[in-house]
Amino acid sequence: MLLYFGNMFSMAGASVFLPFLPMLPVQIILNNFLYDFSQFTISTDKVDREDILKPRRFNVAFLKKFMLVFGLVSSIFDFLTFGALYFVFKLSPSGFQTGWFIESLATQVFVIFIIRTKQSIMKSIPSKPLVFSAIGVVVVGWGILMTQVGKIFGFAPLSWNIAVSIIGIVLLYLICVVFVKKWFYKKFNEL
Repeated sequence: MLLYFGNMFSMAGASVFLPFLPMLPVQIILNNFLYDFSQFTISTDKVDREDILKPRRFNVAFLKKFMLVFGLVSSIFDFLTFGALYFVFKLSPSGFQTGWFIESLATQVFVIFIIRTKQSIMKSIPSKPLVFSAIGVVVVGWGILMTQVGKIFGFAPLSWNIAVSIIGIVLLYLICVVFVKKWFYKKFNEL
């Protein structure tokens, strides 16, 4: 939910510069539905030991900082994706929307594994149901693009070089979030 700020900021920014909508309303609804479905299993996830020993109080100021920092990082990578799709690959509106759909879905689903805890993913292993639902939703979401259902949503087929580029952007984003998370918790020392 916190990263929707970044996605909506990106959408607003792209709408100013692009001669078409960066994602159609029906595509946004599908994206949100798939993301929400991937998070149904979050209740099976483990809580860090320190949160059980001493629960944290709800801190709105901290939450705002978290939302702004990670939303900004999300937007930076969205704009990187926009640049690649529009200026490098010169995609049609439906191709652009398809590319951003798969980037957006993958980043918002997989970033949960990084921001769900202050610890590294290697120290705080997510629950198996959360892992399976996240991977499953991304596979289903990307798979929809290759079916007749994808055409109903206005998606266009993407070449392998574009798909590989988007996967690269997603991986760079996730790596960046790992480092930003370390910096964020050092800077704001929210224990």
